[in-house]
Amino acid sequence: MRLAASLTLLSALGGAACQSSSGGLTSSPAPATATDAPAIPALPPPASAAPAATASAEAPPAAPDTIIAQHILIAYKTAKRAPKGVTRSKAEAKARAAEALAKVQSGTPFEDAVKEYSDDGGSVDRLGSLGKFHKADMDPAFGAAAFALRAGQVSDVVETPFGFHLIKRTQ
Repeated sequence: MRLAASLTLLSALGGAACQSSSGGLTSSPAPATATDAPAIPALPPPASAAPAATASAEAPPAAPDTIIAQHILIAYKTAKRAPKGVTRSKAEAKARAAEALAKVQSGTPFEDAVKEYSDDGGSVDRLGSLGKFHKADMDPAFGAAAFALRAGQVSDVVETPFGFHLIKRTQ
């Protein structure tokens, strides 16, 4: 590529380029005249063939390390850490979670659905808020669902060993 650029430059300057028997370039300077332009400085070496990629232009935005979310937990009798007062079956819990999701999708504020449906006594007082957490801090199904949401979006029903969840990513 450098050879082609040199030949193009020599042609543009009006010089004659030829190849010697040893394979190197030689040039025969054109006779100088009073109207010749001043000498053109040497060109810098050519840029690499592959342009440098900028991280912001081509790379997708990095996934956040932590997010903030709210949730509704609907437990069933044999779920992990189910409150003592919960007597519903797994099928009943799933149906209740679907009911809560339908209410949220029809316009009921998520916080109101938390108060009505959630069995997570620790987060009900905080309107379902779990605060800021890492994906690995949660059950794998919960973490995957929460981190797949955009801010303001509510998940479908998510099953974990603790019961059925609705998750709303807030940040």
